[in-house]
Amino acid sequence: MRVQYSVLAVLISLMVLPAPTLADETGFDAMHAQRREAGKLCMIDHFHYGNGAGKTKPAALAAAAQSWASFTAFEYGSTWASFKKAAGKQIAYTKTATGWNADLNARACK
Repeated sequence: MRVQYSVLAVLISLMVLPAPTLADETGFDAMHAQRREAGKLCMIDHFHYGNGAGKTKPAALAAAAQSWASFTAFEYGSTWASFKKAAGKQIAYTKTATGWNADLNARACK
């Protein structure tokens, strides 16, 4: 009978406690000031950087965006890691002997 009450108590406490928004968020986003922009929550003045190479500019941009998203996901969680949602994007391209390099920075948004 005690086991049943213990299980019931655990189940009730799980229903009452607030659940995290998304399981993989790290909480480190709270270290940076944030504001609403165009319906998204964005870092105000904290930029992340990415770089990538490719035979074409779009391929280099895709590689750089993946680099940016990978580190952003590591630091804040996947909800912050969409380069499409990012704000303040700055992209620079360099022509190389084998194609293009892209260097970018942007503020994470969710």
